[in-house]
Amino acid sequence: MTTALQTPASRRTGSVGIVQPQLFRCDHPITLQCGKTLPHYELVYETYGTLNTAKSNAVLICHALSGHHHAAGFHSKDDKKPGWWDACIGPGKAIDTDRYFVVSLNNLGGCHGSTGPSSVNPDTNKPYGPDFPIVTVRDWVNSQHTLMQHLQVPHWAAVVGGSLGGMQAMQWAIDYPDLVRNAVVIAAAPKLSAQNIAFNEVARKAILSDPDFREGHYYEHNTYPKIGLSLARMLGHITYLSDAAMREKFGRELRDGAKSFDFDVEFQVESYLNYQGEVFSKNFDANTYLLMTRALDYFDPAEEYDHDLRKALAEAKANFLVMSFTTDWRFSPERSQEIVQALLAARKRVSYADIECPQGHDSFLLDVPRYTSLFKAYMNSIELDGES
Repeated sequence: MTTALQTPASRRTGSVGIVQPQLFRCDHPITLQCGKTLPHYELVYETYGTLNTAKSNAVLICHALSGHHHAAGFHSKDDKKPGWWDACIGPGKAIDTDRYFVVSLNNLGGCHGSTGPSSVNPDTNKPYGPDFPIVTVRDWVNSQHTLMQHLQVPHWAAVVGGSLGGMQAMQWAIDYPDLVRNAVVIAAAPKLSAQNIAFNEVARKAILSDPDFREGHYYEHNTYPKIGLSLARMLGHITYLSDAAMREKFGRELRDGAKSFDFDVEFQVESYLNYQGEVFSKNFDANTYLLMTRALDYFDPAEEYDHDLRKALAEAKANFLVMSFTTDWRFSPERSQEIVQALLAARKRVSYADIECPQGHDSFLLDVPRYTSLFKAYMNSIELDGES
């Protein structure tokens, strides 16, 4: 089973080649943690590699806040940019598609083809908009489990994710312990700090305060909250990069080489942030951004276990790989170490690496040699049934 069409050239460069998104429609209702029910839903996903005869080599990729199903390869020969995790997925890479069957999806509530706020509400025949129910990490895991059944995958060799994706990997290991053999948690945290919740609130307020937000019904007015969503992305982007990375990339360079003594964009870093915000606002849905940040806020698997993460992880049967980055101040290494300490207290098998890297939180998306080599070594060490 595969949707990646490889050529000899793409194999030499470690690419999965041209890939085709697929659509899974679940005609059974899903009841969400908020108490609301979706009568049916759709999930867009891609697969790379081939499911082996023993069906033991499936790997699930869980995306972060602004991620989606297109994790590797290209959608056409004219694409200039590959999937968001192409640095780690492909022949010979950390997640080796010559060995693994990789599944990557766009989560429920997303804006890249899966059922979300921009989808038509069957009760009104209009986009859901702000009426789309709040979703949680557990809701995502439950919908991913339904996709797993559709694909006839009996268990995951590994569930893998960075940032919010790593939180999903943890939730999988807790909620479906018999179905996850390995959980790879990268640049994540067991729950958000007050500071991180505060960042999310400022981002949401920027969107909600934009006159073009129109209480979430902007689709009907053929507009979108461009300024608010751009500001939200700019704020987020600042937190994803380290001070060292921004200093190296931009310093205090002026865009035109001289001060203009006004409030127009002058510094290179200002120009970069404005560009990133504008591009993001055109390609991401504001209502989805609100949903994703709230799902981040709510994630706390220890909450129903007397706020004891060790108890929450006690039923997990997976082996864990936890990785953090020294300059990540959004989800600092100390937060990953909380996960590691809870796993050790629960007597679980865990490998941990804190990787020296100047790029900050976004390091998990990059081809950092120390990171990718450790990641690859762990994935290569996983034993697969039926593998000679």
